[in-house]
Formats: sequence, C-alpha cells, structure tokens
Amino acid sequence: MPELPEVETTRRGIEPHVCGQRIDAVILRDTRLRWPISAEVAGLAGRQIEAVSRRGKYLLMRLDRGNLIWHLGMSGSMRILPVGAAAQSHEHVELQLANGQALKFRDPRRFGALLYSEPDPLQHRLLNRLGPEPLGEDFDTEYLHRRCRQRSAAIKNVLMNSHIVVGVGNIYASEALFRAGIRPTRAARRISRARIAGLVDAVREILATAIELGGTTLRDFTQADGNPGYFRHELQVYGNTGECRICGAPIKHVVLGQRSSYYCPECQS
Repeated sequence: MPELPEVETTRRGIEPHVCGQRIDAVILRDTRLRWPISAEVAGLAGRQIEAVSRRGKYLLMRLDRGNLIWHLGMSGSMRILPVGAAAQSHEHVELQLANGQALKFRDPRRFGALLYSEPDPLQHRLLNRLGPEPLGEDFDTEYLHRRCRQRSAAIKNVLMNSHIVVGVGNIYASEALFRAGIRPTRAARRISRARIAGLVDAVREILATAIELGGTTLRDFTQADGNPGYFRHELQVYGNTGECRICGAPIKHVVLGQRSSYYCPECQS
C-alpha cells in the first residue's frame, strides 16, 4: 500500500505539471472506487488547479472553487502523459489540462478514492481526526512518549495508528523500529523516553530517505514519470526472510494487527 513517501513523491511529481492549469475535460472510465466518484467531479471542466498538498496519505488538490481529495488506496498511482496517450488497463480517471498534458489515475484494485469537497478539506470526516505529520514539528519525543505511556499495544501498532501519527505504514514502521533497535512487539508503555527519542529520529530519517529515493515499489506503485521507487534497495528487515544484514541472525516474522512484521531478534530488543 502506498505510504507517506509514495504519496509525497506523487505530489512532487505532479505539482509542476498541474498547478495553474485549467481542467479542460474530466474522463471517468470507472467510477467504482472505494467510494463512488460523484457527479460533481465529472463537472469540473473549466476549473483551475491552484495547489497540490498532502495530509498523511491523502493528496489535496485545491481548485479555484472547491477541492479534490485523492487517496492511492492499495495499488493506485498517478502519471502525467500527453492528452491523447492511449489509456492503460485500470486507468479509471483522466484530467485533461489546458497545457496539453493529462493527469491519469490508475488503480488495479480500486481501493483508492477521489472525492470532491467544497469546504476546507482538512475538516472532511476522513482528515479531521488525523494525528500530526511525522516530519512536522508536532511529532517530537515529548509527544510520542506521552501518547505511548498508557498504551499496552505493540509499538508498531501505535506507529501505524493514524490518530497518533499519520502516514507511517507497515514498511516504514518496520524499518524505523529496526533502525531504533526496538522490537515491533514491545509494549509501547514499556519503552523509555530515551528510546522513544531514538525512534522519533529513526522515523524522520527513514521517511526522508524514502522520499528522496522516490518511495518503495514492491508491486504496483510508480512515480509520476513511470519510474519505480528505489527505497526497496534500502530495506533492512521488511520482507526479509533471510539473515540480518547487520549481525547475520535469522530475521523473525510475526503478524501484528493483521500485518506482516519483520525484525532482528539480536539487533532489536
């Protein structure tokens, strides 16, 4: 599933091509995404795209009137191609722009979303209860330690709780915990403030590096230019069924919150 780095990579990839552009036509080839695409989206021809931002795993597109809220779901990706380029399979939405380019949204599994919102999208029911951004100032040692103190849940599940911090999905939670030397199964309330400080740093470092490398492509995700994300070459534990690259111990696999989790029993405690 695309996580924060993949969504931020997508935002950076499409922003220079769509900002300031008028939408000439909206082509909806399949409106059956996670939620049906509304008739309001079909009627956006003539609107201008003013800005593209991100909140957690959501892409927000501000128009001269109203807003689009995008979610890549489990298999979604966006491409910028010339108007008239042949549609690929599972390409459900195309915004044709005045500059002769088209923003194309492809989603084989159709768990993505495209919603229209007239008011502030940050107040939308999907976004108004999200936790702080992990790369923002509000996500610091004091904040995470406070949120962990009364929680007996596994620390990996806490990191993946979007009401506590947004965008840290399965891949990056696993990698951040490895870098911080903390087992994903450890109860959050049993982690010292000093180790929480190391975890905050690890989350920031892992996400920043992943964004720099264009995210992680394991299956469907591609950047806006069609290239894969290269952070997969940096993965230390996620998906590793062999030995730890640091100490050589066999990597352990457990299921937490119905998600596969990987860790090194020697490097993480």
